[in-house]
Amino acid sequence: MAQTTLSEQTLRDLAARLKAQHDAFARQYPGESGTRQPVHTVYGGSHLFKSDTTKKLGDLALKTLNQYAPSASTFAEAIGIDPGVAETVYARVQEKLKREAVEDFRIDFEDGYGIRDDAEEDGHAAQSAQECGKGLKNGTLSPFIGIRIKSLSGELAGRALRTLDLFITSLGGKLPPNFVVTLPKITAPEQVSALVTAFEALEPKLGFAKGSLKLECMVETTQSILDHHGTSMLPKLLQAAQGRMTGAHFGTYDYTASCDITAAYQAMRHPACDFAKHMMKVAYAGTGVFLSDGATTTMPVAPHKGESLTEDQKRENARAVHSAWRLHADDARHSLVNGFYQGWDLHPGQLPSRYGTVYAFFLRSLPATSERLKNFISKAAQATLHGDTFDDAATGQGLLNFFLRGVNCGALTEQEALATGLTIDELRSRSFLKILNNRRTGAQKA
Repeated sequence: MAQTTLSEQTLRDLAARLKAQHDAFARQYPGESGTRQPVHTVYGGSHLFKSDTTKKLGDLALKTLNQYAPSASTFAEAIGIDPGVAETVYARVQEKLKREAVEDFRIDFEDGYGIRDDAEEDGHAAQSAQECGKGLKNGTLSPFIGIRIKSLSGELAGRALRTLDLFITSLGGKLPPNFVVTLPKITAPEQVSALVTAFEALEPKLGFAKGSLKLECMVETTQSILDHHGTSMLPKLLQAAQGRMTGAHFGTYDYTASCDITAAYQAMRHPACDFAKHMMKVAYAGTGVFLSDGATTTMPVAPHKGESLTEDQKRENARAVHSAWRLHADDARHSLVNGFYQGWDLHPGQLPSRYGTVYAFFLRSLPATSERLKNFISKAAQATLHGDTFDDAATGQGLLNFFLRGVNCGALTEQEALATGLTIDELRSRSFLKILNNRRTGAQKA
């Protein structure tokens, strides 16, 4: 008989202590939910928002694609993707721009809107909310939508909260699906707490379910990364949100400016940005908070206008658009490689390069990820079938999420995802654990 030193009671006590820690960890880090995350957020000033804005943006994006990339090979060369997937990417981008060009739209009352007198902003808050309600009724809103208010730091706090109140009140008692309020330029967790308090006051008075108002935090100040104690503020923001925080968006240009980086070098791939975004990854990994990168500010706009252009002018226009597309695509690829699956878009001409880059990213990784998930499910199911505990579910969910993200944005088809050995019901369940449990139950019944 094997000799041991620790008593059974000691082992039980240690296991009980570890279980409590494990349960606490699971509450703090529930992992990725598998719910849909948009691949971008399009920002537009509230004074310009209409119920059919996203449809018009899609029409302009498709026109830009057809004009400056009339073939798959031209598009592939412009944005720097593998020619081997060019035809598939091109066709799917065209289909996406016709069907759902904008996945997420933010009605902006901050940098994209500016400082206006109170009466004007009051009017735009009510008007844009009414247009939002009209879009909800007509089915013309993007799948995700929200508003960005002004900062709650300094003198703008009162104005920001008034705009929030006016907009939410003017919705007429019906909140659009996946609605979120974006909070910019955060310098203290108390600003998040104040927004939550405003939510808690609005919900019962307007007939919204408790907890239905959600927020996302913008990370664009150095204090958001390290507070005055030298500790990360990012977990404190999540705690202050009390379960209402759905995302954290990086603000490239405000952040680099706060680092005293001159305008000529304020760019998405600056090392200072990578540091901040790595901090965001570490702080929010496993929490279920969606992360978004910032925007490329060089717009794909032709320098020459009009119908009677010379051939040289037409070539200059194409070069300008292609150059802006390539910069945008390179920025988006950098984000994707570093685990940021969402970014900002500021112009309809950026939608082709956004989707083209994202689609090529998923298609390029498809064969290897398919094989990996197929093998992973097989090993995991074998372990659970024999009664062993399978503790690596987070890895399985991460692999599954690759396909969920790809299918949701139109990069992949459901049939391509089924090459992993999943059934359509398993894919749509969105949960790796559910897949394992159902397979184990089915095997035991057999």
